[in-house]
Amino acid sequence: MPHDDSAAAAARRRSVLTWGALSIGLLLVTSAQFEQPARAASDPAQSAATAELPSGSDGALIRYGRSLITDTRKFAGSYITADMSCSACHISGGTVPHGGSLLGTYARFPQWNSRAKRFITLQDRLAECFLYSMNGRPPPYTSREMIAMVAYIAFLSKGAPVGSGFPGQDFVTVVAAKPGNAAAGAKIYATQCSACHGADGSGDHGAFPPLWGAKSFNDGAGMNTKMARFVKANMPLGRGGTLSDQEAVDVSAFVLSHARPHFDRNRTIAFPDHRAGFF
Repeated sequence: MPHDDSAAAAARRRSVLTWGALSIGLLLVTSAQFEQPARAASDPAQSAATAELPSGSDGALIRYGRSLITDTRKFAGSYITADMSCSACHISGGTVPHGGSLLGTYARFPQWNSRAKRFITLQDRLAECFLYSMNGRPPPYTSREMIAMVAYIAFLSKGAPVGSGFPGQDFVTVVAAKPGNAAAGAKIYATQCSACHGADGSGDHGAFPPLWGAKSFNDGAGMNTKMARFVKANMPLGRGGTLSDQEAVDVSAFVLSHARPHFDRNRTIAFPDHRAGFF
């Protein structure tokens, strides 16, 4: 009997330990299930980036705006000459922090523009992208294309504080010890960039944008001054942050040392007129 009692007690102890372990495991699983939504809820920018699009005509307009950003050649090809889409500079449709994020952007307009020396609207800013980065012409402000892009960016800005947008979205700061060295950058480009963008910088049509040449952004585009900050956080693709600040500055100097289209500031931009009844 003492042997039987001892065996029974041992069995009971094993049972208690087993149920205890299962209970702890269930508690951890349950906690993990609630932890992810809690984190998402605490990050309003991420919540905006992953929000489900509305149904109906509103959703269709926003979805079209997203398509214009992610595949500009297909949906707005008549407005551009560059062989790239807006997502070349606004990664994943503008939903990646430090990657040309559009999250919260709607809440930051109107804003003062030092280049234009005036307050501009979001439509003005999008027009700049078509004129400079796409080396093309802007869609009319009353066009479905322009309205759809604004609607998409407004959707990505839901919950953003007016006047400031979501924090933590801008390009990272890059501090290099020396000015950009194009010769050093050429070596980095050959090993880290040419596989996607080509040894001649012409890119891969439909996959990777050209970095110089006739089909790239022109010499007035913002990427001419922000490239190192973009490269540091996002390039090489999938391995952003692996280059040092100096390497990001050097490889950017190499890319920007090549010829690209010239921006003509005196070119006239005209939109179709509307009868008063349109408004």
